[in-house]
Amino acid sequence: MSQPGRIVIITGAVGGIGRALVEVLAMDGDTVVAVDLPGSGVVELARDLGHPHVGFECDVSHEEEVLRLYDRIEAQFAQISVLINNAAIGPTMAASVDTAVDAFRLALAVNVIGPFFMAREAARRMRPGGAIVNVASIAGILGNPKRNAYAASKAGLISLTKSLACEWAARGIRVTAVAPGYVRTPMVAELECAGKVDLQAVRRRVPLGRLARPDEIALTVRFLSSTQARYITGAVLAVDGGWTSFNQPGHAHPPVDGVPQAELCCPAERTKARVVLVTGAANGIGPAIVRRFAANGDTVVIADKDGAAAAELAARLRGNNPAKCVDVAVESEVVALLEELRARFGCIDVLVNGAGAAGTLALGTEQTPEHIQRVLDVNLTAAFTCAREAIKAMRPGGVILNVGSVSSFLPFAPAHAYGASQAGLDILTRCLAAELGPVDIRTATLAPGYICTADVAQSAEVGCIDMTTITQRIPMGGMGQPEDVADAAFYLASSAASYVSGSILYVDGGWTSFGDAGNAFDLDSVHFAEAAC
Repeated sequence: MSQPGRIVIITGAVGGIGRALVEVLAMDGDTVVAVDLPGSGVVELARDLGHPHVGFECDVSHEEEVLRLYDRIEAQFAQISVLINNAAIGPTMAASVDTAVDAFRLALAVNVIGPFFMAREAARRMRPGGAIVNVASIAGILGNPKRNAYAASKAGLISLTKSLACEWAARGIRVTAVAPGYVRTPMVAELECAGKVDLQAVRRRVPLGRLARPDEIALTVRFLSSTQARYITGAVLAVDGGWTSFNQPGHAHPPVDGVPQAELCCPAERTKARVVLVTGAANGIGPAIVRRFAANGDTVVIADKDGAAAAELAARLRGNNPAKCVDVAVESEVVALLEELRARFGCIDVLVNGAGAAGTLALGTEQTPEHIQRVLDVNLTAAFTCAREAIKAMRPGGVILNVGSVSSFLPFAPAHAYGASQAGLDILTRCLAAELGPVDIRTATLAPGYICTADVAQSAEVGCIDMTTITQRIPMGGMGQPEDVADAAFYLASSAASYVSGSILYVDGGWTSFGDAGNAFDLDSVHFAEAAC
């Protein structure tokens, strides 16, 4: 019964995104269990893929059919590695007064209850390391007219993602979701033919100026289901071309004639090494980010206020990775650095704004304006300055990553200035996405939770933080490693994330998904992180 590689269940496998998921994961060497409605052609789809892939017919909104499905899967395979809940019923686009209750219930049955049935049965059969990825929608995040049932169902799926992530984290099962914007699928084509959607208007509303390709959603799902996302659970990543980052009247992108080429097919993969500037590169999670890009053959500019540490890191790497001593809070130093890099390399492909200051933990009544200003200068103003200068050196395809924190979403006292700076950084990412989409420069925020760095270990050693309390608050039961953040940064800067812009990716072990009272993790359970900081 055992099979090589992972056993991956994909529901809604015949549709646009589903078929792309099947193709991407089968190409990776996974064994695909394709699932779709009777008469959909799912059995033939799997047959065309060849052994060991299989296809099963199932209506996921009916519990008895889901149970029979898992009996058949269990008879063929020893275990389940990944479930991708992609099956869904689209919006009817009917006015609220014209929507029957049965139609509303049907959307909930297919888009919420069905994924829950599938996840419940998969989790019963999964071992630690299993992953569940739900395909939601930005319709579950932003309101739209005439989409009540569809939007409510997708919001429900997003909530399920977070609650199941918290419940199953201690079992070593991760649950995440993607929230696509408009994707060029047969379902969207049908809406266009029926006159229910104007795709030219949609393109004008998307900062990147186009719809997503199905493979762009599939590649994001592939990352979230992989070991490179091992510390990501409960996260919902918008893959929307910047749609949710645009918030003003008018067009986000100039009118486009016809269908953009990048909407129809994947652009040729660039083979030339990228020039990657990482600030705050020599300390904290910075070295791991530097090593990840350098391992790919990219030229990494290691910028840090600690010039000696930057030089030491550069000496340990292969290739030409220059070290630069720079205080990013000093505008003139940032300007000089970027001018030097433009003269030397001609352009900057990726900027990782990783420099940060924790600030003081004094009570608000005891903090001075100088304390607050320093944190804002390093964490927010410096990130803006670096982005402003890097934009001048970027070509289409450039990427700006801001390394933020879960504190933007869940600030804590008395780190008032730190939380404010991180919230500002998140919205800076969104503003830049809205502005730079038309010139094909993407942005994203990478928001780590508690990560096991030297500074954190030292804080624990001197009693500044209580490791036991923190561990109990993290659903996955332990801190992440710098490499977890580095893998996420590398993905966001890659062509696999080509439709991700303005989004926030939490790498926090489920921290931002836990909203219950008490502890998120039982210390008697197996810990996510075996090694202490």
